[in-house]
Amino acid sequence: MRVLAFLDGTIADPETPLIRADDLGLLRGDGVFETILVVNREPRELGPHLDRLARSARLLQLPLPGRGEWETAVRAVIDHWPWDDEPELSLKLVCTRGVEGSDVPTAFALGNPVGADTRRKRTEGVSAITLERGYAPDLMERAPWLLLSAKTLSYAINMAAMREAEARGADEAIFTATDGSVLEGPTSNVVLARGRTLITTPPSSGILRGTTQGALFRAAEKAGWETKLERFPVEDLFTSDGVWLASSVRLISHVHTIDGTAVKFDPQLHQEIVDLYESNY
Repeated sequence: MRVLAFLDGTIADPETPLIRADDLGLLRGDGVFETILVVNREPRELGPHLDRLARSARLLQLPLPGRGEWETAVRAVIDHWPWDDEPELSLKLVCTRGVEGSDVPTAFALGNPVGADTRRKRTEGVSAITLERGYAPDLMERAPWLLLSAKTLSYAINMAAMREAEARGADEAIFTATDGSVLEGPTSNVVLARGRTLITTPPSSGILRGTTQGALFRAAEKAGWETKLERFPVEDLFTSDGVWLASSVRLISHVHTIDGTAVKFDPQLHQEIVDLYESNY
């Protein structure tokens, strides 16, 4: 089951061709996107996702349709989703630069079911490998044209990293910077715990600002936890009290193995972290 909507709320057949062969999103990956989890008709972190979509578009100097139009498309997908059969959906918002010279972007919202492998990672946790990303953590400030913190359609490297992880028998990858510090996963933010403190890499390191990580930290702070945005070395993954990958659809997946070595996992702490995140909703 899939539901496709345009920004005026029109529902279209997802099997019908939509993208022109000369669309710059197809030819060059010139576009932006967001993926939002919707549970029982309620989109999670819709505001932060739309904020991030707008920021990514600004970095690309991409004309983005108005926020109200995206909200209309989101509501159209939600209203046409078979909630009796599927209590969750993964909702993707996509905007490309369109056809060169037209100044008319291609934009749509597409709802998909949440897959079994995603549900497995939520409940069973994941194994991960560390992979070099090839840039320094201060590169974003020195070279903003590299779009390091934008969520663009150019996801070839991210998907290559996931295939490399699979080839090595792991579920996920964790990118590292040239100084040995931890960056992010190809489709997730890395969170670790030290006592009652949660830590994640700051967006200034060139990573994507996390919506799920942000929701977790917001709830943790209300519950009396300390939260920090700071750089940390790979070694800290092995000495922390717990490591998680936070993403919009996989939610808060605990990491039980990194580079073939088991890392600390406390089921009670993990449940507390999950409950903190869920308390937002």
